[in-house]
This record gives sequence, structure tokens and C-alpha cells, in this order.
Amino acid sequence: MEKLENALYVVATPIGHLGDLTDRAKFILKEIDLIACEDSRVTGKLMAYLGLKKSLFSCYAHNEAGRALQLIEFLKQGKSIAYLSDAGTPGISDPGNLLVAEIAQAGFKIIPIAGASALTTLLSVCGFNLSKGFSFVGFLPRTSGKLIKLLETYLTDRKSVLLAFESPHRIKKSLEIIAQSQPQAQICLGRELTKIHEEIIRGNIQEVLEQKWLVKGEFVLALTLPKSFKAQPV
Repeated sequence: MEKLENALYVVATPIGHLGDLTDRAKFILKEIDLIACEDSRVTGKLMAYLGLKKSLFSCYAHNEAGRALQLIEFLKQGKSIAYLSDAGTPGISDPGNLLVAEIAQAGFKIIPIAGASALTTLLSVCGFNLSKGFSFVGFLPRTSGKLIKLLETYLTDRKSVLLAFESPHRIKKSLEIIAQSQPQAQICLGRELTKIHEEIIRGNIQEVLEQKWLVKGEFVLALTLPKSFKAQPV
């Protein structure tokens, strides 16, 4: 394993299954001088699982700017710092982007420690043609008008595979809007990926709505519109 540098290590953590934590990530967390994290309670559980006792420095969306300045001071002292979000790869719909930007601007090295991401996990099993890439839009819009516009932009106009997160409170409503606006859309829906109750549901959007699956947990979805299909007006 490498000797740790005076740098910020952006460490990906499991999205569910703890066995997905890489050996390199384990080494970094063991040897690092300081761990900054989105939620010390969540990261504390990971540290307990690894049998590590570390002081945790909270750095979340509402204090990220101020924490970045403090962490830069630690880096000026020659320390090595790891940053972890609650799950997956930091900066993808999670805090971390501002922290990375500020530390890079201050002239310090940023080292990515690759690992799990709900996005790539679902893409690997969706079976869609990704030769033209995909578009990740974060969480789906809350209003039907904005969601329909987004679907038209990415599915109809750009003919892209659309990737998004959705909450259990809105997943059914969002799928119903998609079914009305893009009835021929194909979907791969991932629920609680890598966890005990993982489900991967696939098929035509209407078929997926009619299937029985738990409206509970964390969802990520991939949508595509076959070239021979055109969107129908709502």
C-alpha cells in the first residue's frame, strides 16, 4: 500500500453491503490523520465495523464552506485528510464538491479512492445501450410540468438514457407521470441496491407500475426510449 500524502483523500464507501469497501479504502481510513464526514453517526458505525477509533470531523451541506477553511489549515500542517459521505461516492448528490473545489484552489492534492456508486451499480445491470452515454439529473423534479419537460429533453430530443434518484414518498407518482408522458419508455428500477432487500425491477414503464414491489428504501432509476418509439402528448 502507498504511503499517505499530505492531501485530501475522497473515499467512496459502500451503498449498502459493507463487503464492498475496498482494501485500499480500509488502509486509507486506518492510516489517515483526520476523517471528515457528512454524518459522524453514520461514519462512526463504519469505523466500529472496521474496528477503528478515529476522531470524526463533521462536514455536511450547511457547513461545508466553513469546514473547508478549517481543513485547509490542517493540510497546511502537513496532515492527510479523508472525506466520506454517508454512502457511495462523495459529491454525487452528496456533499463534497465545494470541499474539493476549495482545497484544490488552495493548492493541495486531491486523491480519489474509487468504490461504490448507486449510479454505476444500476447502469451495470440495466441492459440499456449506453454507447451514446447517459444523463444523470439528480432527483426527479417535484412538479409534473417540470418532470414532463425533463423527459422530453432527455428521452425524446437527446435520445439519452436518463438516470435519476427518487424518494419512496414520490416514486409511485413520478412513475405514473412518466407512464402518461412516455408510455413506451423502458425502465430499470433499483431499490435498496446491494442491501438485504435489494430489488431490481425492469420492463415497460406500465409493466413496472403493475408489478408488486415495496415502496420503501432508496431508489435509483434508468429510463430509455427505444428509437422506434415517440413520446405521446399528455
